[in-house]
Formats: sequence, structure tokens, C-alpha cells
Amino acid sequence: MSPEAIKQDFESALIRHLSFKARLRSFLHGNNNEEGPLRDPDQCSLGKWIVERRRGIYAHLPEMQELDQRHRAIHQQANRLMDLHLAGRRDEALAGFSSVQQAADHIVDLLQTAESKLRTLGREAK
Repeated sequence: MSPEAIKQDFESALIRHLSFKARLRSFLHGNNNEEGPLRDPDQCSLGKWIVERRRGIYAHLPEMQELDQRHRAIHQQANRLMDLHLAGRRDEALAGFSSVQQAADHIVDLLQTAESKLRTLGREAK
């Protein structure tokens, strides 16, 4: 895979991740989004991306395993906040979003690290 193709692949993953955060924030502010992709890491578009890549072209990267684990953990946090919101504890749910933001930042770091490693390996292979 070329460095440019790797860059584009990881940019698509980042967009999926940012979309998840935006949809969760929107849900916590009272907009009714489909809950499945917010609650279930296997329905989430980033989750599908991770599973596909972990079993395929990026299987050799240790960051992919951690990315999967962190991704599943952020969905657990999302579930807790969504449950608080649905129970009428909206302020508490919104206040908890900062912990999701911290976890989300770590996911971004992992994506960037994995991309950088792959692009470096691609240049060295030439």
C-alpha cells in the first residue's frame, strides 16, 4: 500500500471517529440519533474499519489491538452517558463527556502512530 493510500485510509478512520463523537454529543444534547452505532462498537463504522484492518493489512501492528480495546472502552463510556441521559440525568451525562473526549484523544494518537509507522515502513521498503 502506498504512503498516500495509507494516509487516505487513516484519514477515513479519523473522520469515522470524529463522527462518532459528534453523534454522541448530539445525543447527549437531546437529539435522537440511532443508538445502535453509538452503543455497539461492532455497529460503529470505526469499529468495522478496525476489525477489517486488524484481520488484514495492518494485523502486524501492535497499535491495532490497543486501538480495538480503546474503541470498545469508549463505547462503554458512551453507553453509561446515554443511560444517564435517558434516565433524566442530563447534566451528569454532559459532564461525563469530558472523559469520552480524553479517551477519544488517545484513539486519535493511536491512529496517528499506526499511520506514521506504516508510512515509514512503506518508504523503507522502496
